[in-house]
Amino acid sequence: MDGKADCQQSVVKLVAAFEEHCRDSTSAQRDKQAGRQLPAFPASQSHSLSRKEDEEEKGQQGQRGLSFKCLRSLRSKIREDDWRRPQGPGLEPGSQEPEEKKIALELLETEQAYVNRLHLLDQVFYTELMKEAKTGKTVPEEVVKMIFSNISSIYQFHAEFFLPELQKRMEDWHHNPRIGDVIQKLAPFLKMYGEYVKNFDKAVELITAWSEKSPPFQELIADIQKRKVCANLTLQHHMLEPVQRIPRYELLLKDYVRKLPPQSPDRGDAEKALEMIFMVAKHSNAAIAEMERLQNLWVVYQRLGLEDDIVDPSNELIKEGPIQKISTRNNSTSEKYLFLFNNMLLYCVPKVIQVGAEFQVHLRMDVGGMKVRELKDTEFPHTFLVSGKQRTLELQARSEEEMNAWIQAFQDAIDRKEKRSETFKTAVHGLETDTPALKAEELGRRAPQWVRDNLVTMCMRCREPFNAITRRRHHCRACGYVVCARCSDYKAELQYDGNRPNRVCQECFIFLTGHTVLEDREGKHKGILEKGAAEVSSRSLLCSSLQLLDKNGKGGTRGWFVIPQDDPLVLYIYAAPQDVRAHTSIPLLGYQVRDLPQSESRHLFQLVQSRQVFTFVADTEELKRRWMKAMARSAAGITEEEEEDEDEAE
Repeated sequence: MDGKADCQQSVVKLVAAFEEHCRDSTSAQRDKQAGRQLPAFPASQSHSLSRKEDEEEKGQQGQRGLSFKCLRSLRSKIREDDWRRPQGPGLEPGSQEPEEKKIALELLETEQAYVNRLHLLDQVFYTELMKEAKTGKTVPEEVVKMIFSNISSIYQFHAEFFLPELQKRMEDWHHNPRIGDVIQKLAPFLKMYGEYVKNFDKAVELITAWSEKSPPFQELIADIQKRKVCANLTLQHHMLEPVQRIPRYELLLKDYVRKLPPQSPDRGDAEKALEMIFMVAKHSNAAIAEMERLQNLWVVYQRLGLEDDIVDPSNELIKEGPIQKISTRNNSTSEKYLFLFNNMLLYCVPKVIQVGAEFQVHLRMDVGGMKVRELKDTEFPHTFLVSGKQRTLELQARSEEEMNAWIQAFQDAIDRKEKRSETFKTAVHGLETDTPALKAEELGRRAPQWVRDNLVTMCMRCREPFNAITRRRHHCRACGYVVCARCSDYKAELQYDGNRPNRVCQECFIFLTGHTVLEDREGKHKGILEKGAAEVSSRSLLCSSLQLLDKNGKGGTRGWFVIPQDDPLVLYIYAAPQDVRAHTSIPLLGYQVRDLPQSESRHLFQLVQSRQVFTFVADTEELKRRWMKAMARSAAGITEEEEEDEDEAE
């Protein structure tokens, strides 16, 4: 069997071993044999499967995806040297060639085989599928692009740069016996694999889903897979090759460095190249781990029904599980379920009818400021207390071990949160000594000194860490603080800028305008209490469209105004009836409601408290009277019914 045929046999055996590992149940002996069959990819010619393997392959084709957990297991198998040929490719047994040259030749020939595989993926599968997609008969063009990710860039890099450089160096090996400098120069470009690896699982899911939706798409893939160049392997199997390539570079280069003579001129470059390849492999592995984390997080969000805005890719699930809540009123327990994240605790109730979601969120508690301790209760053993800004909970575990595990998990989350806060305080202390803050009377009247981006790692208002995607840095034009988008989602006129509206933080917005904003917005998420206008309106004491006039009484903003049943002392103002959040809230307690004479067919009334005056315009006189009555009751603290503890009422 020649070298190229041996390559395809290696592919078949690796795929067989990989799929054997992914099956739910197989005999221990078959698992052991699959582990022994992991060989290398030393060449590129296709080799047909045996009849039995061919039938088995066709039966399994397209029936299951390749999960990241399987990829992780496969990576550990790749790190065994079983996939390597004991003899360098292209060299006869007993050859006197130096060991490092044999490994360099092996790298070259496996690279040639790899480029052939990339050509198949980019120039055959991708090109033909994209051509059909443009006709509109198979799948959308965007789906094809999502399946193949950045495979075109990877193919171009290897075919036009990496492989030619290796070939050129091996041809000149006699005069310049080294490859470390070549790999060192090109290794940084291998980081592009991170994008491909992160997209791999989604790509396999798309292939499976669209094969079911679009028979022409499935038929085209099947037609390509029947060609000799595909060697009876599925598209998914060919797409797995780039995922495996970086670990193989690492193993080959590690062996190359080990076999180099101590005084070899390539030792320094080769060792540095190995370190760079190691970092690339780490980058690729980190991409897989991050994708696994995001997938697990998404599963949790789906179990919660995604009803509330808690979906944040920066969240980290620390612990979840059932727990018993102890009622202080009737001395009984009820079953609850906890989801502890790095920044919040979700206190949930299992839904009786689990349609869509398994749990309903009853309470969200911030980890910041939280405390946890064990309780010595003879009536309820294994109990502990969790106290936070929003609530205090007495919880009972099923055993002492479970109680200790929960306490440890809570304490770890609290410690991590406090450590971040201490880092923030240290940074702010340094800023206060070096950066003079504006006096309150100067705010908005003179330009502030901006805090430098590199001096802070988290928002100086909500204290959440910055990142390049979901929480970027912005500057408040009034105080100069570095804040996130949520904390600077306000506009205020600044005197030093000709009274033009500028982006400011929430604190400066309140100081400069005198407007009241939702308290919920000072956190890092919208919060469970910040509900959409449609949801609040369906359970309101009164809701309708009104106009809020400006201070001059000549113009104003029309919006959707709501007094909720579950928060009857606050008036919420939405820009539109279907908005997902209110832009302003006015606490009504203590205000006086004044009637104003009708002016130019406008039905006017006011809310007055000290120097704060809000003037409203209703569409009809009858609607005006209804709003005045509802606001007067709320201002006097009169509610429809006494509020009860939700958990105690269950």
